[in-house]
Amino acid sequence: MKAVALTRYLPIGDPQSLLDVTLPDPTPTGRDLLVRVEAVSVNPVDTKQRAPSAKVEPQPRVLGWDAAGTVAAAGPQVTLFKPGDEVYYAGDVTRQGSNSELQLVDERIVARKPKSLDFAQAAAIPLTAITAWEGFFERMRIDPAGASRGATLLIIGGAGGVGSIGIQIAKVAGLTVIATASRPETVAWVKELGADHVVDHSQPLRPQIEALGLKFVDYIANFNDTDRYWEAMGDLIKPQGAICLIVGNRAPLAQEGVRGKSAAVCWELMFTRPRFATPDMIEQHRLLTRVAELIDAGRIRGTLREVLRPINASNLRAAHAKLESGKMIGKLVVADWN
Repeated sequence: MKAVALTRYLPIGDPQSLLDVTLPDPTPTGRDLLVRVEAVSVNPVDTKQRAPSAKVEPQPRVLGWDAAGTVAAAGPQVTLFKPGDEVYYAGDVTRQGSNSELQLVDERIVARKPKSLDFAQAAAIPLTAITAWEGFFERMRIDPAGASRGATLLIIGGAGGVGSIGIQIAKVAGLTVIATASRPETVAWVKELGADHVVDHSQPLRPQIEALGLKFVDYIANFNDTDRYWEAMGDLIKPQGAICLIVGNRAPLAQEGVRGKSAAVCWELMFTRPRFATPDMIEQHRLLTRVAELIDAGRIRGTLREVLRPINASNLRAAHAKLESGKMIGKLVVADWN
């Protein structure tokens, strides 16, 4: 099968950083599906996993953790899918990724793709939707059925991939969403997705929140730099509120701001369930199924902004470079094999 892989960890400008390779076709066992990949999306995890280092892989390593495709074969213990089913998923960071024509993935973290989306549109959804859904409803304990209706949620990084789907998921739950954006095009994007208010994350947040008539916000989801916004989050979070983080901190973080308010601080990593094969691993299948239903019902829209074709090393290097530029809006997908 064709694949895009690495053996060395190099800057993305180096043509050897991602390579076109040919690998043996994998065979599904247990609860694995063998998926024929039609489209993949790039995420920060791809660039972080590829970050330059002295390490050398003895065998080609395939990155990629967002995909849509068709089930080609199934392991003997599979019960949820059959060959021919069109699916979407984010995968498992401990296994070979989706930048290959065929990929093995556990059925418990896979769902049928939204019927109303094509493969490229569907590939833009899984990782970001899982991150936002788990962050809101499982980590911060917001009620997805509407019992938290009217509560305020500040989303830092509203125009990125997770923010773009997160705004919509939060609105489905009835929250009042304050999204951050700093450029005219990103402000327009988050408003289009349903943000009730927009504040500029390049400026002090406290005056902007107060200008909305608020002293505190009930919840904060930071999909951007943890260190940069830590002090502001401690200042703005409501006493006994909750903060969800997805980007690891670089320096020690003073706890007094959140400790004094008895605020919950939680981390979301959507790879936790597959990495540790947790007993509730199937919840990712269930939540992606629910997201597909919401998309097909017109309550959530896709977040795809750009597609590169075909899937090859050159286009994946271009996708990584664009992501590393920090100027991404929504999602970028690479689709179709030569």
